Amino acid sequence: MIFEPFAPYQAGEFQVKFATSAWERREAHALRRSVFCEEQKIFEGDDRDAIDDHAIPILALSMMGPVADRLVGTVRIHQAEPGLWWGSRLAVHEDFRKIGALGATLIRLAVSSANAMGCHTFLANVQEQNGLLFRRLHWDVIEEFEIYGKPHLRMKADLAWYPPCPTPETGFVALPKKAA
Repeated sequence: MIFEPFAPYQAGEFQVKFATSAWERREAHALRRSVFCEEQKIFEGDDRDAIDDHAIPILALSMMGPVADRLVGTVRIHQAEPGLWWGSRLAVHEDFRKIGALGATLIRLAVSSANAMGCHTFLANVQEQNGLLFRRLHWDVIEEFEIYGKPHLRMKADLAWYPPCPTPETGFVALPKKAA
């Protein structure tokens, strides 16, 4: 009798929500460090800055039934002045980047939750290679520049496409696309 090995577990859904516990914040920073320091080598050692003191971390959790299996994506938002919000440090674990819904859902919750908190303008400095994703999500380029030695786009979200989300602590569900 020949036994076929089990395929590795793949989550059937992901919860995208505000960080509500210490382990979620800790794992979000670990993912950012992995992506921005180790993988992309944009920062040396750590990517934290003064914005982290007041930013709201948003995360994507791989779900195993009703329980979070692991943190697979993150972004942070902050209000720079009344009504002006910024998103930054969008990161998705490399094993989950082919699940296109994750980055898009992190962006959607970032803008929709800020919209619910009085946002009139939502901006982000986006690495040039991610510009197409943001354009597809109804963002406009307002400036091209270089930061951290890499080409970036300053982009602005079209808030008409992001209805206010009054429940960011529970957030949204992201489903992986079905394989064809």
